[in-house]
Amino acid sequence: MSHNQALSLQPSKGTHNQPTGTTSIIKSNSLPLCWGHRGASATFPENTLCSFEAAIKDGAEGIESDVHVSADNVVLMFHDPSLERTTDGHGQIASLPYLGCIDAIRTIKEPHQKIPTFDETMEMLMLKENQHVVFNIDCKPNNDPERLFTLIKASIERFPQHASLLSPRLVLGLWHPKFLEPSARLLPHIRKAYIGNSPSMARKYFWDSCDGFSMKFSCLVGWEGLSFRQDCQRAGKSLLVWTVNDRQEMIEACKWGVDAILTDKTADYLALRQQMEDDWSAVTAETSALFPYSSIHYNGLVSWLWGRLDTYALSRSWGPFHPMTTQ
Repeated sequence: MSHNQALSLQPSKGTHNQPTGTTSIIKSNSLPLCWGHRGASATFPENTLCSFEAAIKDGAEGIESDVHVSADNVVLMFHDPSLERTTDGHGQIASLPYLGCIDAIRTIKEPHQKIPTFDETMEMLMLKENQHVVFNIDCKPNNDPERLFTLIKASIERFPQHASLLSPRLVLGLWHPKFLEPSARLLPHIRKAYIGNSPSMARKYFWDSCDGFSMKFSCLVGWEGLSFRQDCQRAGKSLLVWTVNDRQEMIEACKWGVDAILTDKTADYLALRQQMEDDWSAVTAETSALFPYSSIHYNGLVSWLWGRLDTYALSRSWGPFHPMTTQ
């Protein structure tokens, strides 16, 4: 997903006047797109249709959500492998049927909502008023790639105009290299983006196979993150950052010139974006060259270590990271 391709899906609603001589990495005159992380999840129950719809009503150009597969082969929009944290249900999604079980479960957070299926979510995206919205599918690593992508393919192809009206608006988010070959084979027309917090792992295992990179904000602040941002710019790779709810982090990400900001607080970022469009210089002055030193999480060594630990945990749980071809 090149920068221009990402922006062409839905351009942001204005431009900023970048100060002459600035060292900020801004790739175009457009500010980053707003993608609702699990919808407008700061206000509504995460990963529910009402949360997705609220983000769109706020003005978000994209939605990010997660997928798991139930025991009866229904793809569900849900973050955790188990139900307890956000719903009144109990147990592992993979061991429970959707029909007659998960379909009766409701969110703990009000307004109480059912867990939506992937089919229902695609139907929402295909409504005429939503056909400008990009949808980022976070493929959790405990999923079986063949099973997941076969089910997603069948769901998408239910729509006669999927090739022109739906597939170009979908982005597969991949944490583990085991997803690369099956995604290229079963869903060749859907863009792919690495999800993670390790620029070094992104380069080593995903650079040639992915169109973009969805990175944890903190891993892009330090020396390794700066180099990675510059390389993405040079290569025309899209760069998305998550989960950005803090105003100063939003401002920094805009200075970097990323393609999209994933946030729980869609209304807050959109309001900030409007302020930046109105007065870029005043708003960007809220953060300075000292920003990278404002949190231990932004330290380059700390961020590198966390990235390595996460990669180790993923490889221990779901298989070693091996470079994979998509041919």
